[in-house]
Amino acid sequence: MEDSSTPDVAQETPAKDVFIAPSIHEEDILLGNSYTHHSPIPETITEDTLVECVLGVDEAGRGPVLGPMVYGLLYLPLASHRSLLAEAHHFDDSKVLTPAVRSSLMQTLCTAGTELYRNCGWATRVMSARDISAGMLKPAATYNLNAQAMDATIELIKEVFSKGVNVKEIYIDTIGSPSVYQKKLERIFPTTMITVAKKADSLYPCVSAASVCAKVTRDAALEVCYRAYAFEEHPEAVVEGWGSGYPSDARCTTWLKGNMDPFFGWGSECRLSWGTAKDLLEAKASEFKIDWPTPDNDEQAMRVTDFFIATPEDDEDESNELSSWFGRPVTEAMF
Repeated sequence: MEDSSTPDVAQETPAKDVFIAPSIHEEDILLGNSYTHHSPIPETITEDTLVECVLGVDEAGRGPVLGPMVYGLLYLPLASHRSLLAEAHHFDDSKVLTPAVRSSLMQTLCTAGTELYRNCGWATRVMSARDISAGMLKPAATYNLNAQAMDATIELIKEVFSKGVNVKEIYIDTIGSPSVYQKKLERIFPTTMITVAKKADSLYPCVSAASVCAKVTRDAALEVCYRAYAFEEHPEAVVEGWGSGYPSDARCTTWLKGNMDPFFGWGSECRLSWGTAKDLLEAKASEFKIDWPTPDNDEQAMRVTDFFIATPEDDEDESNELSSWFGRPVTEAMF
């Protein structure tokens, strides 16, 4: 399920020295695991747990064939919503901000002592390429990308509520139909005012800030994946790397074509459920033949119990091996 829209490749390519935020768990990323990261609750909220807060959610990396999709969430006191995020720090949709500006904003958000650090809490859910594909390629009851995204959003919000944050307003960039999505969230969070809208990342500063958290985390995760590949496994790899990870990026498709195993494709950094990956694999598949076992031939098929039944050809020592595994039986001669 690829995003049909064509992204701005330059805007989607990670900054040269992208900020490695605390949301980057290198071990999980390299193992292809999905995981969640929460920042500490900001001091303006811990000092007054009753302060009313606004929360925004947005994603980054829905359409790429390489790297994770990341959901970002940001919350802060309602009274500081626009003045702090839009007026003081000029947060905007992460696709509008340059990679360097995104990275700088994220670094400020994570730096103790700054106004953003004192007032804003944030979280990310990194959905690995491997797990996205595993859900979408299930032979039955396919777990599609919209369902995965919705579940990630709901869990992130629930986790913030469980920390005791007094969230009064929630703004979310839409997944599918805004009205359907909003009604579902209103049933789950009935005491909170919820707005689901298209282009919410351009309309609501908390969503803009959440989009920056998501995008910088994805940029850094992509960098971690490529750095491990290029410098540990393939030091001769081309310096320009795989670019933004989008199928429309020539650097990405060139890398995919040049680094594909004919049987297994690619590592956990690749979404094997994407059409780009499927097409490349199917083109190579015609060159190879795999002989799978034939389940129809029951007489010759091996059964698990075959490994535990002695045959007449087994000599006496072999047939008694299992019975004496845990020690010799006790006999009168031993007393």
